[in-house]
Amino acid sequence: MMLPLIGVFKLLKAALLLALAIALAHLPHDHAIDVFERWTMQLHIDPDGQHLGPLVHKVLALDERHLRVLRAGMFAYATLFAVEGVGLIMKARWAEWLTVIATASFVPLEIYEIVRHPRPLRGAVFVINLLIVWYLVARLRRERSAAAG
Repeated sequence: MMLPLIGVFKLLKAALLLALAIALAHLPHDHAIDVFERWTMQLHIDPDGQHLGPLVHKVLALDERHLRVLRAGMFAYATLFAVEGVGLIMKARWAEWLTVIATASFVPLEIYEIVRHPRPLRGAVFVINLLIVWYLVARLRRERSAAAG
């Protein structure tokens, strides 16, 4: 029951990253401020709020080369999350291992970011990721023990 749920969570993360990457790819840089303001108004988000404001200003300050690198990274992570999600929904063992390795590899970076800029959402995502790793490792160990015994 949990594998498909984790898979859906990974697919949602993939969809969000993919949507952001596509939006960023089609966003004319010279009109970016107007577009971001319109989006934030439509989504009822404060563009100068503590979460979105700094991010918007950092993205708008990037030159075209850095925007390409950002988009490529977003597409790569979206692909990874999609592969994890589909594999977990299919209950594939390789997807469990991939998810453990990929998710656990981000733990040091997440800790660094939480210490550097503590935010409730960042902490919640960190806890969810730790729970996913813990669950999958425990599941893989149980299956290995059952197969050996």
